[in-house]
Amino acid sequence: MSQIKVNDTLNAFCKDSDAYLEGVADGPLSGLTFAAKDIFDVAGYVTGGGNPDWKATHDPAERTAWCVDSLIQAGATMVGKTITDELTRGIFGENAHYGTPVNPRAPDRVPGGSSSGSVAAAAGGLVDFALGSDTGGSVRVPSSFCGVYGLRPTHGRIPLDGILLQAPSYDTIGWFARDVNTFARVSEILLQRKSADTAIRRLVIAEDAFALADDPVTKALQPALDIVSSIAGESRSEKLSSTSLMDWSVQQGVLQMREAWETAKDWIDSVNPRFAMYVAEGYSLGRSITDADVEEAQAARGKIVSRMELLLSDGTFVCLPTTVSPAPLKGERMSERLDVRSRNTALTCIAGTIGAPQISLPLGEVDGLPVGLSIIGARGSDEALIKFAADIAESMAS
Repeated sequence: MSQIKVNDTLNAFCKDSDAYLEGVADGPLSGLTFAAKDIFDVAGYVTGGGNPDWKATHDPAERTAWCVDSLIQAGATMVGKTITDELTRGIFGENAHYGTPVNPRAPDRVPGGSSSGSVAAAAGGLVDFALGSDTGGSVRVPSSFCGVYGLRPTHGRIPLDGILLQAPSYDTIGWFARDVNTFARVSEILLQRKSADTAIRRLVIAEDAFALADDPVTKALQPALDIVSSIAGESRSEKLSSTSLMDWSVQQGVLQMREAWETAKDWIDSVNPRFAMYVAEGYSLGRSITDADVEEAQAARGKIVSRMELLLSDGTFVCLPTTVSPAPLKGERMSERLDVRSRNTALTCIAGTIGAPQISLPLGEVDGLPVGLSIIGARGSDEALIKFAADIAESMAS
């Protein structure tokens, strides 16, 4: 079979890698193409991680990452590696070394990171679906900005074998697709289960999460929220935090930055790599975090986990905006994005902190710009979220 060629008009794919894997014939995903963020190992190729110094100082992978190989064995063909923010340390998708992948829905705006190339390839129709990763929001935020389906699965649900890690107690593997049917087909392979064990019995609309979003986002999502609430049957509005979701994000910032520093410090110390300023700043902050800071953050995390596990028990799911705004314009000053970044982090930290699955649904637009609506479930309820997404899509199409 001849190799599939992709006309990359979106700067989504790595130009310094020709990694390609043909899918096994007659598998359940035969005929589908996908791309993999350049943190996934492919045997015989160097995993670049979005940084040229990382690529120059690492050897080719000996084995292909479990999730990539599983998709290949299921029949899907991987047509290339995609651009990522440096070592996954970003949320907007601008890479100082390799450029910014194009947001197909809003070319003058960022695609979202760090799974920027993957979301661009999927949203722009270059592939049927794409693999990304989500540590602090790197599947959910791009899904919202580019108007596609994206899942952060239950932490630990999908093996992390063969990927470049950032902060292991937060790292997850996620994926993007334009339509819910393709998304569900891929899910059956990666989650290794077809049916949902958990039913959605009630929905909690997170008041404090919607309060963080820009007013046009809340208004844009209201029609979808009405449909989602009606499908769920029972719904109510409730604040998740007794203080502020912005407070909740502080503990994840401490723990994630410290873990990221611990993961990369030996390489940074020996190589002195070139980093964009915000990436270097993140590692510097991680290095400065003390054991006492970690202990305090872990205590705060424990309280959040207790609160959310109680709330998400017995078939209860939480609904919230995926992002507080549509995608920001490309080339904005970092200082101009601080507010949006911190408010988005307050939303994405919820599922990350408790290790729960969250799906972003492409159900809203603000002046033609996509914004996502998210559903969070209890740990292990990934299949229920995907089935719920299919039910919502069917209801909105009828």
